[in-house]
Amino acid sequence: MKILVAQRNPIVGDLDGNTAKILESMEVAKKKGADIVMFGELTLCGYPPEDLVYHKTFLDSMELHLERIVKASKGLTVIVGLIRRNLDEGEKHLLNSAAVIHDGHLLGFQDKWLLPTYDVFEERRYFEPGKKTQIWEIGGKKVGLIICEDIWQHAGYVGYSHYERDPVQALIEYNPDVLLNISASPYQFQKPDVRVNVCAKAAKTLECPVVMCCQVGANGQIIFDGYSVYVNAQGELCQLGKGFAEDAMLVDLEAEMCPVPFSYDAHSNLLSALELGVKDYFAKCGFKKACIGLSGGIDSALVAYIAAKALGAENVLGISMPSCYTTSESARDAKLLAENLGIQFKEIPIKEPFDAYLHLLVPHFDGKEGDITEENIQARIRGVILMAMSNKHGFIVLSTGNKSEVALGYSTLYGDMCGGLGVIGDVTKTKVYDLCRHINQVEKREVILQSIIDKPPSAELRPGQIDLDSLPEYGVIDNVLEGYVENYLSIDEIAEKYKIPQEQVLDLVQKIHAAEYKRRQGPPILRVSKKSFGVGRRYPIVQRWL
Repeated sequence: MKILVAQRNPIVGDLDGNTAKILESMEVAKKKGADIVMFGELTLCGYPPEDLVYHKTFLDSMELHLERIVKASKGLTVIVGLIRRNLDEGEKHLLNSAAVIHDGHLLGFQDKWLLPTYDVFEERRYFEPGKKTQIWEIGGKKVGLIICEDIWQHAGYVGYSHYERDPVQALIEYNPDVLLNISASPYQFQKPDVRVNVCAKAAKTLECPVVMCCQVGANGQIIFDGYSVYVNAQGELCQLGKGFAEDAMLVDLEAEMCPVPFSYDAHSNLLSALELGVKDYFAKCGFKKACIGLSGGIDSALVAYIAAKALGAENVLGISMPSCYTTSESARDAKLLAENLGIQFKEIPIKEPFDAYLHLLVPHFDGKEGDITEENIQARIRGVILMAMSNKHGFIVLSTGNKSEVALGYSTLYGDMCGGLGVIGDVTKTKVYDLCRHINQVEKREVILQSIIDKPPSAELRPGQIDLDSLPEYGVIDNVLEGYVENYLSIDEIAEKYKIPQEQVLDLVQKIHAAEYKRRQGPPILRVSKKSFGVGRRYPIVQRWL
């Protein structure tokens, strides 16, 4: 039996476009002599469709597009993920399903059993759990079919839920010849090889090969990295789909396959994820050009590099907006970085508008001393300039705040927080430095100026300002973020694990909660970690727990 694993990049709601991709892959499968072509979870409508599923016309259209796929399936078995109406009694009226189609006929559906409702997932909000276990007789083989989460609990990788049923365990009595899993599993830093372990565990339990078809591409804040998987009955990795790109991986179950290693560079993968996130956000929203405030600092340097890679240097504008506090070194570094990247560059000084604002407002400050107010005015002037260029020229502003700053609210509402997309809002400051050093190593030249990497981070909003005036070392901040935000450790546990004074941990955690109202007003953030401040994390703005 030959299986074409069609790793595609669907767009949420684009039923015509997604169907065209499916039909195209079906033709490829026929030409390659495949018996089965399989697609990722909800490929027909894109994942996650969220509240689009409440529209009757959306569901009606999906049924019509499914009919097109069925008619085109002559001589082929097709397994495609979609949403269908639940015709039986139950709490929810919809099912997350895989349609099984053979030679022009719809054989039936396999419904998803385990519906995650944690982190970025909200499936129980929409879908009724599947109830039926069955084997599909295809080409003389007994084929087991499950959907994404259905395979994860069995391997012990579900940390937020404990489901009553195990779909892999339920298939043992059927003795399948192969298990197929259609998936939409989001990327997170250092996760890709986990899917291999998940498939290997199921293969060893069922004593049969496992093929997992993964989605690739970014839909909003969520990024899918591909890396579809084929493991043999011993759980050994035999084939691996491409990362961060569409692929058509032909699996021949009868062919002798030598195990292959899964080696990847975590930092290269992270950069690929961020580039794909920006590229798809722009392409799928119909945007083409981006503008970035270039401060001469490391965060804007990294965002500019990612944008140039994702969109093409000709479609990126870097704007330097020096104030009276901007050092000559920073102004120089911003210009040199733009030259290194080949992006457009403009310098728009803000001294005059800043002086005008002070002239306007100081009489109303009642003789109070200068403070953060004057600092924020500068940031907001820059935000106005960026948004004006966005409006006039059709640029989308890319926000340059990193996760460490976003966590503590070390940013200005309607200033440096403005923008259409937070590119590195889920990348800690220490990882920003790691990525910039990695870029220079990979590019084999000083793309990110060493002077940018070496200089102490500073907002440059007052004389001689550096971040350490207001914040602890970023290594300390990022350890607290990992412990508290990603792993839900207590104050005491964080202090003990990272050897940080308890009072300092408490202060940082309080700052994280106090900044919640700011984060709600910021741009959407590309999610690349275990727990992002964008999609998937929900905390009340008003609370007095800490």
